[in-house]
Amino acid sequence: MCFGSKNDAGEGEAPRPAQNYQQHALEQKRASVPPEYQYQQQQQQQQQQQQFQQQPAGQDYAAPPGPPPSHWASASSGGGDFAPPPGPPPSQRPVVNPPGDDFAPPPGPPPSQRPLVDDFSPPPGPPPVPSNRPGDDFAPPPGPPPSHRPQHGDEFAPPPGPPPGHGVSGNQDFAPPPGPPPSHHNDLSYVAPPPGPPPTNDKTKHDWESVVPDTSLFPPPPNFFSGFDRSPANNATEAEAEAGEQWCAQHPLTAPITLDGPAIAVLNAHNPRLMQPDVYRGTLACTAPGVWAGHTYPQSPDSTIIAYPPLYCVTLHSPLAPTNPARRKTIYYEVQLTPAHNPRRDICLALGFTALPYPSFRMPGWHRGSLAVHGDDGHKFINDRWGGKSFTTPFAPGERLGIGMTFWDAGAGRVEAEVFFTRQGREVGRWNLHEETDAEQDLPVTGLEGYHDLSCAIGTCGETGFEVIFDPARWLHRPAGY
Repeated sequence: MCFGSKNDAGEGEAPRPAQNYQQHALEQKRASVPPEYQYQQQQQQQQQQQQFQQQPAGQDYAAPPGPPPSHWASASSGGGDFAPPPGPPPSQRPVVNPPGDDFAPPPGPPPSQRPLVDDFSPPPGPPPVPSNRPGDDFAPPPGPPPSHRPQHGDEFAPPPGPPPGHGVSGNQDFAPPPGPPPSHHNDLSYVAPPPGPPPTNDKTKHDWESVVPDTSLFPPPPNFFSGFDRSPANNATEAEAEAGEQWCAQHPLTAPITLDGPAIAVLNAHNPRLMQPDVYRGTLACTAPGVWAGHTYPQSPDSTIIAYPPLYCVTLHSPLAPTNPARRKTIYYEVQLTPAHNPRRDICLALGFTALPYPSFRMPGWHRGSLAVHGDDGHKFINDRWGGKSFTTPFAPGERLGIGMTFWDAGAGRVEAEVFFTRQGREVGRWNLHEETDAEQDLPVTGLEGYHDLSCAIGTCGETGFEVIFDPARWLHRPAGY
């Protein structure tokens, strides 16, 4: 209910309650009472006023004694509008359950006050009697619930007696029952093996150990992929390498030559001549039969000294030639390093062989038809103008070094070749010319396979001193065939 709007709000005095409200209510009540009872009510009102006046201060609102006027007993039912009906209140009357009264409470305590019972086990005592009240659809049927009834043929029903793990088995609570499990009754794989040893294979083993040799006796494998892009010591420029390739393209390898009598005599005397190239800066002279001494100056460019006649002549020494009944040929020479003319730590001297012709302004082993071992890094070079491959340690001043090649008849018109290297008269390394190589790094060995003449090739660079020895009597190492 609304007592006014926002527009009605103000500071005026609030409305006061009616002053004669009690008197007005009394008059209304008298009007509703018959005349014969008005005198009695007036007497009672006078007594109440006297009692009200006799009360002490502060108790103006105490309730008068006796029931309120609304509960006074009336003389007749004609004028008692506020009198209670006869008899007890409805809530205290005896309950009568007429048939069909759906709202009457059932007998017994309410469900919330009944004792708790396990949902999965029947309550103690006989089962409750089903209710006969109309509309009671939730009464349980008689007997135990279906889940607790014994069922015949139930596959999940436990067998009689205690479980296997709780039988009388001492401390073996988890021991399986004797015999195979039920799932293996018809499985023959569960049957124990027959007595005695298993059958053996009567076939004789192949004695492969007597056929395969001991690999520990094999030589170490070659360094297939040990090539270097650059030498760790000294390297020529790319322009010089390109110039050497152009020179080789303009001067292809020559066919084997036929030596005359004087040239054959020089070879038999082991006294070939060293030819000094134009770019050579130093001294070179024959000091004894079969011995040559040389000395290069500082800042000397790359150069290759070639001996003539060739140490390997195809017409005379090839294993396939009729003039070589031994079917085998070895060529070899040694170089002595002089300490006085090798002040540098890296000795720029190379020992090798080359087919003819060869560019004299390049070191041996850098281009086609040539091989050499270089002293500044100890690498071997076979038609390799890059960094070579690891082979031995760098040369040392005062050392005696030797290099040689051996050719033999491999059958079917083929010649096989090997290269060996010595230091201080002892062989320290050997490799086959046709060993497995890297197709991406290694170039062909054409000119070195025994089908072209091969000459001694000694490379120099910078300041160095050396002595070339062809006389076998002066060698520290004597290879087979000499």
